[in-house]
Amino acid sequence: MFAGPARALLAMWLALVAMAAAAAPAENPIELWRGTVTTTIDAVTHQAPVELSYHWDRRHAGRPGLADFELPFTLAGEPSTPWGIFIPRAGNVLEVRLNDALLQAYGDLARGNGADYAKAPTYVPVPGHLLKAGDNRLQIRIRADSARRAGLSRVTIGPAMPVRTELFESAYAWRFTGSVLLTAFSLIVGGIALALWLTQVDPDANGRRRRDGIYFWAALAEFCWALRVADSVIAEPPLSWGPWGVFMATCYAGWAASAMMFCYHLAGWNGNPRMRWLRWPMATVVAGTFASSAMALHWEQPYWLTGWLALEIVFVALFVGAFAVATFKRPTLGRLLVAAAALVTLGFGTRDWLVIRLSDAYGETTWVRYSSVFFGIALLLIVLRRFRAASIEARGWVTTLAERVAQRERELASTFAALEQVARDQARTHERERILRDMHDGVGSHISSAIRQLQSGQASSDELLRTLRDSLDKLKLSIDSIHLPPGDVGALLAALRYRLEPRLAAAGIAFEWAVDEVPTVERLDAQGMRQLQFLLFEAISNVLQHAQAKTLRIEAENVNGAVQLRVIDDGQGFDASRVPRALSERAATVGAQLALESRLGRTVVQLDFG
Repeated sequence: MFAGPARALLAMWLALVAMAAAAAPAENPIELWRGTVTTTIDAVTHQAPVELSYHWDRRHAGRPGLADFELPFTLAGEPSTPWGIFIPRAGNVLEVRLNDALLQAYGDLARGNGADYAKAPTYVPVPGHLLKAGDNRLQIRIRADSARRAGLSRVTIGPAMPVRTELFESAYAWRFTGSVLLTAFSLIVGGIALALWLTQVDPDANGRRRRDGIYFWAALAEFCWALRVADSVIAEPPLSWGPWGVFMATCYAGWAASAMMFCYHLAGWNGNPRMRWLRWPMATVVAGTFASSAMALHWEQPYWLTGWLALEIVFVALFVGAFAVATFKRPTLGRLLVAAAALVTLGFGTRDWLVIRLSDAYGETTWVRYSSVFFGIALLLIVLRRFRAASIEARGWVTTLAERVAQRERELASTFAALEQVARDQARTHERERILRDMHDGVGSHISSAIRQLQSGQASSDELLRTLRDSLDKLKLSIDSIHLPPGDVGALLAALRYRLEPRLAAAGIAFEWAVDEVPTVERLDAQGMRQLQFLLFEAISNVLQHAQAKTLRIEAENVNGAVQLRVIDDGQGFDASRVPRALSERAATVGAQLALESRLGRTVVQLDFG
């Protein structure tokens, strides 16, 4: 209960407030900034006059509680157009009433450390029947969480058109829409930097493959800042205020430390062993912010975080100063951009610390969220310039490699041509050697036989003539084999017929030809074709010399995809159990199955290429 003098003083204050707001034109916006406030902290209630804005943490040292604001105003007459209420900042949760009628509730006043509606400006439509000529009362009740920037800014009530379009929408664009755009920008820059960090892998001096750290710290800085700015549009965070507040403070410190690490790499200090100690204070920035914010929220004493942020600003200022000096000593466009952005961001961050955490002003927006976009742009330009330089270097290496490959291909082509010429020479040499060998083994042996026959004096002229003819026919067949395609049995038989048919006719032997179209025998190469040719010649030569046949028949047919050859005569036959060695060896060489059948009047030499 209040004493009598206090009540009298309160009544006089309300009267003065009413006189100050009296006779306001009904169609002009009214700024409400005087009234009374009733606070409840730790079950203790206190009522007093108030002048807005009202900074809860500064007024009550971060203790949580409730506050009821009553803001009187007077209208000369009832409004003729729709009205609205613009509240730049209020919270953390609140209810808005007009003349004791509930207009809007934002969050649950009975539950603390939950939603936070102080992040975005508020517009509340006013039903026309609630406003009346004369005295009116706007009542705003808030629940304030510890160290959460709770309070109430000055309030404007008036016609909906100017209040909404001129005041609310402008403030909403700066604080809410601007935060969304900044978050999207940071995510894009962070995504680009992260993609470059993941894909750009280069060998170091020791040959180990490493990624460029400048891309990693750029990505981490932008992702931390995106999370921090995104909090400005999250009225109901996924965690309660304690853990969420610690997380947001750590994201802020992570952004600052990562940005400094980006500058650390940009200045080339990462390659200087004497400068590596700087990494530990940067890690301390993050760890200290985490610890101080946890203590400030746990003990409900914001000055823990305020004091630590002051130390952090001092360290950042020293670092930025050192980076600026190093930049001016060795200036590049990228370093100058980053140094300028860092100095601007440092100045805005210092301003925010003074205004937000030390002054009694409420409703102010942090400036560093907007200056950070300059740092993000500079960071993006640096990342893209470095990537472009790396790409140009890579293209140079690719061009050099392509030239080396082309030169190597030319060398290989020249070597291949030389080897091909050598191979052709060797093939010709082997072919000459084969012809000479065939002449020695075939023609030579026949001529030797003819010489022995002459020397013995016992051979008849017919026998000597047959020997010489065999020698000549074998020579011709050796020459023909040079042009035979590998595996073409039909061509081989045709050449054999061409060479031997005149001789058969001269010997008085009728020749029958029964050769069908047969498939190619894949395993018969040039050597195999010669062996098959000599095998058939051997069989026909035996007929000419020993069989005393009247008819010789050559058959060739396709049996289930395999070639079958037969040399048939009607001579006197021979003992088929004694297979001539020359025939069996040559059949084995060409991979054919040899079958012999012989009786008086019919002898068959059969080859199956199964």
